[in-house]
Amino acid sequence: MPTSSPVMMDSHAIATLRYIRASMDAAATVAVPGSAGLAVGSIGVLAAALALSPALHSVWLLIWLVAAPVAATAGGLLLSRQFALRGFTWFGAPVRKVALCLLPGLFAGGVLTVVEWQAQQLHAIPGTWLLLYGTAFVSSGAFSLRLIPVMGICYMILGGLAALVRLPVANLILGAGFGALHIIFGFLIARRYGG
Repeated sequence: MPTSSPVMMDSHAIATLRYIRASMDAAATVAVPGSAGLAVGSIGVLAAALALSPALHSVWLLIWLVAAPVAATAGGLLLSRQFALRGFTWFGAPVRKVALCLLPGLFAGGVLTVVEWQAQQLHAIPGTWLLLYGTAFVSSGAFSLRLIPVMGICYMILGGLAALVRLPVANLILGAGFGALHIIFGFLIARRYGG
């Protein structure tokens, strides 16, 4: 039986393979699992139910501020699983592109939340969150599934509505966005793309 000897590759071939790999990474899109939307939406529905409860109405903002990192963690864990299945890493080109589109809107929402809270304009927070969250998803949708920008537009519409009304109606719209919209689009994504 003949023994196999290692094949030597020249530096040009290795560079070409690296270029092909980098091009494939850059062209790839990030698949968002439907289960992430369902999980985040379920947390949003629970937060909305608590925030709209008459006994907890005075702490509605605190409820949402606690729900946000819980939902982000749940969604992040499900995204990590999807990344592993598709061979992505957290620092690869597709994930980096989505993060660069998504994170600035979320950061702006955090800054404006502090500004609105200090100015005692709490009624403006739901509209701000929904508008900026939607804008972030419209932008990041360029590197993700086709449904993601559509979902972002829906958030922006709800954000515009929430900006025109006062609490507790704005809080109800916030729940419709972070709860119901996540569940609806999570279901649609799971049905069409899996996950």
